[in-house]
Parts: sequence; C-alpha cells; structure tokens
Amino acid sequence: MAAKVKNISRLKSALKRQGIQVEHQHGVYHLSNEQAQASVLLPAALPLEEKAVHQLLAFASVRSPDAGHGVCKACATPDFHPGSIAPVGTVVATDSGFVIPAAVGTDINCGMRLLTTGLAHTAVEPFKAELIRRLTRVLLENGRNVPVPSKAFKALFDDSPDAFLDSLAAEGLWAGVQRDQLHAELAQCVSLSDFDSAARYAPQGMVDGRETIRDPGLGTTGGGNHFVELQIVDEVLDRHAAYAAGLVKGDVVVMIHTGSRDVGFHVGARWMDRARAEWPKGLKHPDSKLYGLSGALAQEYLQAMGTAARYAWANRMVLGEMVRQELDATIGGMRSRLVVDVPHNVVLREQGLNIHRKGATPARAGDLALIPGSMGDFSFVATGLGNADWLWSCSHGAGRSLRRQEVRRTRHETSPGTWQCVTLREERRIEEAPHAYKPIGPVLQAQEEAGLIRSVARLKPWVTFKA
Repeated sequence: MAAKVKNISRLKSALKRQGIQVEHQHGVYHLSNEQAQASVLLPAALPLEEKAVHQLLAFASVRSPDAGHGVCKACATPDFHPGSIAPVGTVVATDSGFVIPAAVGTDINCGMRLLTTGLAHTAVEPFKAELIRRLTRVLLENGRNVPVPSKAFKALFDDSPDAFLDSLAAEGLWAGVQRDQLHAELAQCVSLSDFDSAARYAPQGMVDGRETIRDPGLGTTGGGNHFVELQIVDEVLDRHAAYAAGLVKGDVVVMIHTGSRDVGFHVGARWMDRARAEWPKGLKHPDSKLYGLSGALAQEYLQAMGTAARYAWANRMVLGEMVRQELDATIGGMRSRLVVDVPHNVVLREQGLNIHRKGATPARAGDLALIPGSMGDFSFVATGLGNADWLWSCSHGAGRSLRRQEVRRTRHETSPGTWQCVTLREERRIEEAPHAYKPIGPVLQAQEEAGLIRSVARLKPWVTFKA
C-alpha cells in the first residue's frame, strides 16, 4: 500500500506540473485543468494512469468552433484506463445538438448478450467434449451457415430489427431459429429501439440488391477482449431479480461480448474524418485534435451510428443462435431465454442530453447490466440504480491494468483449473490473461457503495471461446 501511495503522489506531482489538479476523496478522483474538469470513481487501491487522465480531460474540453455547444459533464467508472483515442470506462454528456464521434470510435455498439439455457451444469458436463468440438467449428473455424438476403440487411437499416427477422428465408441458421422468440426478445435489448438508422450509411455491398450475402463479419466476435463464454450461475445475490431474469444457481448460461465489426469501422472512421473536415478553415484546430459535430450533422451522425449499432445487435443475435442450436443438437431439453443485450459503446439520448459511453454500460433505474471480470474470473449481472451523478452508467468490465504488449513480454499464464479457454491463436490466451486486468471485486464494490448498481448474480466461467 505504501508503494501505491508513493506512486500516486508522484503522479499527482507530475500532473500538477502539467497544469492538472488531482484530488482523491471518498473513492473519487476529481481532475481539473484550465479547460475542463472530470470525476473518476476509482478506489485508491486501483491504478490511476496518466495517459487516461489526459485523454479524459481532453474529451471533457471539446467544444464546437463557435463555443455554442460542448461537453456538459465528464466522468469515468472504475474500469477506467487508456484507449486508442478515448479512455475506456468514460461517460461524456453533451447538449442535445452536439456529438463527438471519436468518443465512441469505430467499435460502435460493442456490447454484451446473456442467454439462459435452462440446463444444469451437471447435465451438460458429460457432453463437454462434443459441445466444445461443435462450438469450435461454428465460432472459430468458419463453420457457420448464415445466408442473409440483401433485402434483409436493407430492412434492418431502413426499417427495424423486426423487419430484418421477417425478411430472412428459412435457410441455413435461420431454418432452426424460433422466430417468434427472437421477436419477443427484442424488448430485452437495451436501447435497441432508440437507434435511428439508414441503409445509405452501410457498406454498399450489403445493400446492393444481391439475392444472398454471406457476410464475413456476421456471427464473429473479433479479437481483443471479445468472447463467447459458457458460464455457470455460481451465486444468486438478489433472488427476486434473478428469478425475474431466469437465472438459477447451477445452470449454464451463455455470455457474448462483441460489436459491429467492419460495419462499425466503416461508419466510425468516416465520421471521425468528417468531424475533422468540418472544422472551419482558418480557425486554429483544438490542441486535443478532437472534433464535434453540431446541428444537422450531429443528427446525421447519430443515424449513421445507429446503422452500425443495429448491425452489432444482429451480430450478437447470430452468435447466440448458433450456440443455442449447437447446445440443442448436443444435449436437447433447452429452455433458453434472453436475459439482456446491452451496449457499451454508443451515444444515447437521455434526460435531454447526448450521453456518449466508451466502455461504459447504461445503468438507468431497473436496467440490467453485465459486468465481466478478466478472462477466467467471475462475471456479474447487476441492476442499474439510475445514479445521475455518474450519468446513469456503470463499468463494462474490470478494466485492463497491463497493455497487451506488456503481457506478451511476460508470457505469464494462469492455470485454468475447472475453466477452459478455447482459441486458435495462443497469443489471445496470453494477452487476455487474468493478471492483465484489475480484480473484479473492488471494481464492483466501488460501484455498489457509490449507488450505481446492485448485484443480482455471480457467474463462474466454464468454457471461453476466443477468436
């Protein structure tokens, strides 16, 4: 502990020399400079990183060229750590006529999906080897069969997720889905109905009128910390909320973490470039090199972002249906339901503001949130408490404490014990090793004590699939 105190004192002194004031009171860091201020919910035992501080204050200082629009409030959850542009775990509120595309970036609507199976772990365990074989084929070895008519993608973007489901022919994956159930489960997808969208913002190849598309990104997780994981309900912490969600101690559940893949990159990169290009000629560019959009352009960005966000939902839905079908083919007797599908990389209209979340999860009163720990650690289902001080948000995970390149140098692995990681690329197992992340316990406790969330259930990892 003495070493940590010494390190934070050095960091505070270094930041002060750069014009940044840092105060820590009651588990909250208060950051400020001449341009902006921000708050970080972070216990003293967890690391505060200089780069993340600079990134957060940079976003907190973003204004329109005429200074008529800008950031109203900036804060961060306990998984706060540096990102490529925006720090992860950041929540930034702007007025309703202003957006900052870089605050979301390119992995638009990266999010989590949790499905029950209705199957006890004791019933599934004898089929583990066959289940892993089947899931490895569809999740990692390109064994999926997901034909999508161009008209279905156009329906998704121009109409609705309901229209997308109705436009799918009963072929490949779609021959075995319970379509009525998927329609009903849309209500469990947090804010999905709030996304406006238009096919003109999607990659042209998806909406060009071809009869059938086999999109290489649909039904894939991507790299980094994304995963599909079979988990066991280890402990029920709020029995009423757990019962309502269909979570039963000892049952197997399926957690999915991924986003909008190439569609998100297509939209996000273009609009970050667009925001920079719209800066008035002759006017000094902001030192942060961060640019916002206002007026009609802000509304246009939200529609483009919504296009990628709907695709991300479709991607997680496809992954979930592939797992459901392989479980049913292997074991049978499934009574699966969607617990929640929730974004953590989007802009949402709330309380008359544009709430930008980068690696932060909506935690409005009654919302279910998913907070995974590091690979091999517990994950949690929680209920949001609607804390306005923290912009109705909570963390999307534990947060990294070591960069991937640092972890690769150490090549330290943790013995899996009863947990198994399946991957075709061994570096994934090393890069995402448990010691590369903050412990989930203090991250969760800090948010419960601050009144952001209430824990519902603890989930133990069983088998993780990583691309």
